[in-house]
Amino acid sequence: MIRRYDFGMPMETGAVVETVSPSQGDVPFFTVDKLGPRFSLALGADDVIFGLGENVRGINKRGHIYRSWNSDEFAHHENTRSLYASHNFLLFYGEDKLFGAFFDDPGALEFDLGYTDARQAVITSENGDLSLYIIQGDSLTDIVEQFRKIIGVSYIPPKWAFGYIQSRWGYASDAELRKVVKEHRERHIPLDGVCVDIDYMQDYKDFTWKPESFPDMTQLNQDMKQEHIRLIPIIDAGVKEQEGYFLYDEGVEKGYFCKKEDGSNFIGAVWPGRSLFPDFLNDDARRWFGEKYRLLLETGIEGFWNDMNEPALFYTPEGLEKAFDEAEKARGQNLGIDAFFALKDIFGQVANKPEDYRSFWHDFGGKKVRHDKVHNLYGYFMTRSAAEGMEAYNPDKRHLLFSRASYVGAHRYGGVWQGDNTSWWSHLLMNLKMLPSLNMCGFMYTGADLGGFSNNTTEDLLLRWLQLGVFTPLMRNHAALGTREQEIYRFGMQEDMKNILTVRYALLPYLYSEFMKATLGGKCMFRPLAFDYPGDKRALRVEDQVMLGSECMIAPVYEQNARGRYVYLPEDMLLVRFRSAADYDLVPMEKGNHWIDLQLNEMPLFIRKGCIIPLSRGGEWVDDVDFRSLTMLGWADEAAYALYDDDGMGKNYDLEKNTRVITLRGGEAVGDGLTLKNAVLKA
Repeated sequence: MIRRYDFGMPMETGAVVETVSPSQGDVPFFTVDKLGPRFSLALGADDVIFGLGENVRGINKRGHIYRSWNSDEFAHHENTRSLYASHNFLLFYGEDKLFGAFFDDPGALEFDLGYTDARQAVITSENGDLSLYIIQGDSLTDIVEQFRKIIGVSYIPPKWAFGYIQSRWGYASDAELRKVVKEHRERHIPLDGVCVDIDYMQDYKDFTWKPESFPDMTQLNQDMKQEHIRLIPIIDAGVKEQEGYFLYDEGVEKGYFCKKEDGSNFIGAVWPGRSLFPDFLNDDARRWFGEKYRLLLETGIEGFWNDMNEPALFYTPEGLEKAFDEAEKARGQNLGIDAFFALKDIFGQVANKPEDYRSFWHDFGGKKVRHDKVHNLYGYFMTRSAAEGMEAYNPDKRHLLFSRASYVGAHRYGGVWQGDNTSWWSHLLMNLKMLPSLNMCGFMYTGADLGGFSNNTTEDLLLRWLQLGVFTPLMRNHAALGTREQEIYRFGMQEDMKNILTVRYALLPYLYSEFMKATLGGKCMFRPLAFDYPGDKRALRVEDQVMLGSECMIAPVYEQNARGRYVYLPEDMLLVRFRSAADYDLVPMEKGNHWIDLQLNEMPLFIRKGCIIPLSRGGEWVDDVDFRSLTMLGWADEAAYALYDDDGMGKNYDLEKNTRVITLRGGEAVGDGLTLKNAVLKA
């Protein structure tokens, strides 16, 4: 059951696509101070809180304070309150609680989930204009499925986008890209895509490329596809202020950029310096920008990543001038400690200033709306712009698209990566914890920058992160300019890393099948253990293991120098200890607590007793994987697996027509049109 309660003047964000009429009367569960509005809820000692999508800390969000405000939070840590995305869905679960709450508010929200008072959750809207959806059901799974139904079916990428992707800020020429691909292919390291960061652009201008470094983009794409590689360029939100640049000239002429209150164009700085920002909330401006993706699509590009779309602001001219004025006052002064630190902060705080986000406006639904009131929609509507542009270019073909900033609703148009992370072991674990929370909010195609984006990765950190990345739909190795080069072939343990990638490609029939079934069915591919074992109090508290698909559990190693880890098995399971796609052990294990030995080159996967999963021979790119010749893994006497597969490019997502049931009886697996063999242990 879903009920909606409106406060103030809610905006139609597009997050919810199924009509839910407003309800009258008191909001259940919460005490509401309508002047805030402020929503309070008493918390029992054992209550847990799931949700909030992309955020720091645990799967259980209790005990911290979060701010829903899309933020360019480089090198975020445990104390961070805002990340690149805002996903305002919570699940409250305890002895007397079982409900979901979605706060559809595109402005700033504060979620104090037992931070100020451990016995109380308090959610406060800064705008005061929102719709609150209360969702009740029979189980955690039921509530999430109801929520996913009203927000619409999630984005589905092409099948090739489930392959391994190599990325780095710093690939500055045609020759560099060709070398990266050559190194992978010569070493037989699987690869399907290479991301092209801002270095390809002419003066950081969207939809341009440097003619001296990329002399023939069409030929480059053709050559890459001969190697079974797709190039994936970045597109940023800011448009360089430069007369004669077609995007700037057109946007100014048509009035498609965000405006200041006096009607002049708002100017902020990002990579190109002074920039203007397309008003993606304006239908005409959104279509105009989306059509520009054609300029790269026509060269053979089939996927993009959108960045800097919170939007990030390095500075505004007004803010920079004010900072210089303040700094000038300190010249020649005898600065004490307070004045000295204030001086240090003058330029450190010039980026992403709250007052700058209050200084420009949108044309949203024919109304003039100040940006801070709808801030969290900006990245979402940029994603929508790109998706609609690619849909118009080729409506029958899937394209890859993922974004940094997002809000619920963007999940229908593209995926997300989990922001600019750091080469820290804690961020590897955070990657795992974000997966189920993002799935709850509809974001299915997701993953983190493997190895870490900023700082210098270590060999063991990258290897262990790849072992988690095997299971994430978006599997991308990405690093920042100036950091250690972290392509696999640069490491002494490259053979071990390559072997881990062979596991990814061997598992693709299973991973793709589970992704598609979960996405089309409005379910979670990744789940907290409590979803599957609701009566198990031990499972409720597990923070470093998650369920994968209907048959598996993952529990990566996430500590430096570890040669194994403790796991909790809520039921009997089969441990598959992988060293490569062709080299693995099958170890039956009973329910309970276990220490698992895992050398650096070994990664675990747990299959539930009585279940089977498919394993292919793998390949060096997705189209090289045989989805019809499979080995079945499991610990069962009789079992069945529903294998989904399609052509990977079109949009015929018929579950019934594209699913084959594989049945195991008497030690033999049978599936129509499939060649099967077994590695199944007798139960």
